[in-house]
Amino acid sequence: MTNYLIEPAQQVSLPVRGSDAAFPVRRIYCIGRNYADHAIEMGHDSGKEPPFFFQKNAENVDTSGEFPYPPQTSDVHFEMEMIVALKSGGVDIREEDALEHVLGYGLGLDMTRRDLQGEAKKMGRPWEIGKAFERSAPMSELVPASDTGHLDQGRIALQVNGAERQVGDLNQMIWKVPEMIAYLSRFYDIAAGDLIMSGTPAGVGPIERGDVMVGEVEGIGSFTVTVV
Repeated sequence: MTNYLIEPAQQVSLPVRGSDAAFPVRRIYCIGRNYADHAIEMGHDSGKEPPFFFQKNAENVDTSGEFPYPPQTSDVHFEMEMIVALKSGGVDIREEDALEHVLGYGLGLDMTRRDLQGEAKKMGRPWEIGKAFERSAPMSELVPASDTGHLDQGRIALQVNGAERQVGDLNQMIWKVPEMIAYLSRFYDIAAGDLIMSGTPAGVGPIERGDVMVGEVEGIGSFTVTVV
């Protein structure tokens, strides 16, 4: 039994549908501009360039159904995404073997302090101040792949206050789930407990306190997050 100098942080976890055991979150990898229409709306080319990833912290995960409007910003945007949860990992994983490492799928919002992200981009600095802040990753429960199958097509959408703001199809992802897993494993020792946020379709935009966001992915379900 390790005698810690200070109390260690509590393990962050996600509930799993149909199970009383939770999924312990290790790392969160977020792929950027993985839908062509979103890349265009953000001012970039829609072609298939090498993917890039940034990370959120496990402690950014929140399953409470509420998103507190964060400090030091006046422009917070929603980005609806499908989450891929890994039950195992490794290095240099082949694409044809990648789905063997997937435990299941879930729903998530990559909440973004867009003004702070924009300032960081202009100065060539990392995006963490715009992306990896407290409770910036609202998430749903996970659904085992044994229940959903491996999802490579299906509607992904987000409503805000009952109005549809984002809509797309998982088949529009530039980099598919097996490609993302294989690519990440070339640069990181990916492992059980890792989450991949797989990108967002076009239509991202700002939210305000009191807004109600309802995200859905066909085959998984929906979840609701209220801005407080």
